Amino acid sequence: MDDQSPAMGLVHLLRAVTVEFDLLGARFAARHGLHPTDVRALIHLLDAARVGTRATPGWLGEQLRLNSAGTTALVDRLERLGLVRRNRDTADRRRVLLEVEEKATELGWTFFGPVIGEVVAAADGFEAGELETVRRFLTSVLESAGRAHSA
Repeated sequence: MDDQSPAMGLVHLLRAVTVEFDLLGARFAARHGLHPTDVRALIHLLDAARVGTRATPGWLGEQLRLNSAGTTALVDRLERLGLVRRNRDTADRRRVLLEVEEKATELGWTFFGPVIGEVVAAADGFEAGELETVRRFLTSVLESAGRAHSA
């Protein structure tokens, strides 16, 4: 592969963005006494709530590629810290649903809010068609990463 091609330039830039966000996540975790997996769990749970996915411990374990014992320990830890709560599903009382507590949302916005604001401001400088192109590209990258992770 031509390391100087425009496509490889995007790969390098995407890697740099990924590293920066990973470092931000690690700093957030350290500041709040969390493990990086705790932060990833909170992100998955927030994303699930945003799209209407009913998150169970089993679902969360699948997202994080954790076994049942690891997922239970993770949820116990987040619950002890007041960041997540377990609720019985009203449709099926045998099922436990996970919800992010307001405390976690507030911590996240306090820390990540400024960078989110800058990203949104940067996006506002692009035309709708350009944003659609970026969305399609990032969706393809995400799908590629998912396939690589599943292999």
